[in-house]
Amino acid sequence: MLQESSVDSSGSRFAPLVVLELASDTKEEAITWLLSRIRDRQQNGGAELLVEQLGPGIGVKEKENPNMFLVGASMQRLLCGAEDLGLFKECTDGSMRAFTFASKHNFKDFKGDGDSFLSMAECQYVIKHELDTLRAKEETNVPGYSHAKLYPGKSIIRRLLSKGILIQMFPLHEKEELKRLSFSWYKKVKLSLQPLDDIRHYYGEGQALYFGFLEYFTFALVPMALIGVPYYLFDWEDYDKYVVFAVFNLVWCTVILELWKRRSASLAYYWGTLCRKKAFEEPRPGFHGVLGHNPVTGRAEPIYPTSKRHLRVYLVSLPFVLLCLYLSLYVMMIYFLMEGWALSIYDENPTFWTHILLFIPSIIYAVVIEAMNLIYRYAAEFLTEWENHRLESSYQNHLVLKVLVFNFFSCFASLFYIAFVMQDMELLRQSLATLLITSQILNQFMEAFLPYWLQRRRNKKMIRKVQKRRMYEEKELPLVEQVRLEADMSTYLGTFDDYLELFLLFGYVSLFSCVFPLAAVLVVLNNITEVYSDAFKMCRVFKRPFADPAANIGVWQLAFEAMSVIAVVTNCALIGMSPQVRSYFPESETQLILCTVAAECSLTHLLPPEGEAQKNSTNSMYCWASSSFSPSSSKMFPNTSRTNWPVWSLNHWRPSRRRLMYSTVDHAGRMGLALFQRRCATC
Repeated sequence: MLQESSVDSSGSRFAPLVVLELASDTKEEAITWLLSRIRDRQQNGGAELLVEQLGPGIGVKEKENPNMFLVGASMQRLLCGAEDLGLFKECTDGSMRAFTFASKHNFKDFKGDGDSFLSMAECQYVIKHELDTLRAKEETNVPGYSHAKLYPGKSIIRRLLSKGILIQMFPLHEKEELKRLSFSWYKKVKLSLQPLDDIRHYYGEGQALYFGFLEYFTFALVPMALIGVPYYLFDWEDYDKYVVFAVFNLVWCTVILELWKRRSASLAYYWGTLCRKKAFEEPRPGFHGVLGHNPVTGRAEPIYPTSKRHLRVYLVSLPFVLLCLYLSLYVMMIYFLMEGWALSIYDENPTFWTHILLFIPSIIYAVVIEAMNLIYRYAAEFLTEWENHRLESSYQNHLVLKVLVFNFFSCFASLFYIAFVMQDMELLRQSLATLLITSQILNQFMEAFLPYWLQRRRNKKMIRKVQKRRMYEEKELPLVEQVRLEADMSTYLGTFDDYLELFLLFGYVSLFSCVFPLAAVLVVLNNITEVYSDAFKMCRVFKRPFADPAANIGVWQLAFEAMSVIAVVTNCALIGMSPQVRSYFPESETQLILCTVAAECSLTHLLPPEGEAQKNSTNSMYCWASSSFSPSSSKMFPNTSRTNWPVWSLNHWRPSRRRLMYSTVDHAGRMGLALFQRRCATC
C-alpha cells in the first residue's frame, strides 16, 4: 500500500487507492451529493467507501484543479467486496476457491486482519467495482445539472463520465513496488522469463496474459528462427527450398495456438480467473436512446432499437469498409506501377544505386500502409461509436472486426497478388522483407519513443514534474505531488494495439516466411525490444490501469486461429505451385488440386479441440466455485459445512506454475459431470 495515509471526514485513516478528478467548475451541490453517496452505507444505497479531497501542491504557482478526491476503504470492506466479486484465492490445502469472508482463515496467506491478503491491484479493482455499481435511487438528475438525467438503478459514475462532470478515474501507483517490478522487468538485460506473477500482482491478469502471450510467441519463434538462418544462408538455387520450410510452417502455425490454449488455461487457473463468475455488464457511457422500460427489470432506461443499429451497420459501416478496401487496392496497384518503373530503370542501368532504387517503392508503400491503418483506425472508432452499441463487449467486437479486416487486406493483399497472380518469388521475398522491416521500425518509433516525446512537448508542467520525480529518485515523493503527477500522465488505452501488432507479425511469419526465412529472426528481435518498450511505457509513461481479471486473450484468440487457417491454405497453395511438386503430377492438374485440398483439411484438424473430459472438469470446477458463495449450496450437502467441503474436483485439475496436468482430467471430468447432473436435478 501507499506509505502515506489520508483522513476521511469521519476521522478514519485510510490508504488512498483510487483518484477521482471532477471538472474544475463542478457545482458544489453535485460534489456534496456524490461524496455523500460514496460514503453512505450499503444498506442505504451507498458504496461505503472512504474519500478525502486532495490538498494543494507544495510551492505550486500554476492553477490546479481543486476537485480531486482520494478514495479508499477499510480492509473489512475490501474483503467483503472481494467476496461479492468472487475473487479466487488459494486455500491452505492448495486448491483454488472463491473467497468468502466467513471462511477467510481457511485461505492461504490470510494472517491477522488480512492487511496483505489482497494485492493492491485487487483492492483497486474492488473499489472500481463499488464505484461503478453505485446506482441512482430517486434522483432524476445530478444536482445542479438538469441536463444530466439519472435513471433509477443505473450507474452514477458512468453518467458523470458521459456528461463530462467526472474527468477521469484512475488507480495510484505504489512507488516501492513499482521500483522493484521495474528493476526485475526492464531495467536489466536478462535472458530469463518475464516476472509474470509480479506483473499480474501489480497490473492484473489482463496485462499479465498479454505479456505471457508475447513471451510465448517469442519462444515459439525460436525454432523457426534457428532453422531459418541456415536456410537463408545456404544456396539452394537448384531446389525448391521454400517447399520444406512451408511444410514446417504448416505444422508450426497449427500447433502453437493449440499449445497456447493450454498455457493460457494453466495461467488462468493458477491466477484464479479460469472459473470466475462473469460480472453483469453495464451499458456503455456513450450509449443513448429514447427513454423506455427494460422488459426484464421494468425500470426506465434508454432504449435503442436493434433494427436501427443493424441499418447503420449494414447500410453505412459495411459500405464504408468496402470503400476503404477498394482504396487500399487502388494504392496497391500504384505500388506495382512504381515497382515496374524501378525495375525498368535497373534493367537499363544495373548499378548499385539503381539496385537500391528497387527497394524504394516497397518502403514508400509500407509507410503509406501504416498511415492508412492509422487513419482507418480513427474512422472505425467513429463509426463503431456511431452505431451506438449498448455493451462494451459488443462495441469491442465490432471494432476489432473492422480493424482486422482492413489491416489484413492492406498489409497482405500485395503479397497474395505477387505470390498467386504474378508468381514472382523473388519479388515476394523482397516485398515481404521490406514491408516487415519498415513496419517494425515505424511501430517501435510510434510505440516506444513518440508517446513519451509528445507527453513532454505538449505539457511544460509535466516536464517540470518529471524532473522533480528524478530528483526524488531515491526519496519518497509526497502524496499530493504523486497524485498530480500521475493525473497528467497519458491514459493507457488497453492492449488492442499491442495484440494487433502481434497479429500482423504472426501473419508475416506464418503466411510467406517460407520465401524469406529470416522473417522469424526479425520478429524475435522485434518482440524482445517490444517487451522492454512496453514495460517502460507501463511503468513510466502511462497511468496505472485498473486490473482486468481476464481468463484468456479473448477475441484475439479467434483472430489468431483464423490467421492460422489462412496460413495453412496459403502454404499448401505455395507447395502446390512448386515445380518440384508439380513434377509428381505432370498430366493432371486436378490431382494436384485434390491433394492440396486434402492436405489443407488434414492440417487444419491436426490437433483435436478441447475434449469432453476437460470441459466436464471445468464444469465441475465451476459448480464448486459457484457453491462456495451460493446461498442455496447447502441444500446439496446438508451435513457438510462450507468450510469443510471436499475439493477433489479442484485438486484433480490443479496445475503447476508453468504447465497444466492432464493425467486425472478424465476421472475428474466423469465425477464432475455426475455432480453437475445431480445439481441440475436438485434445481
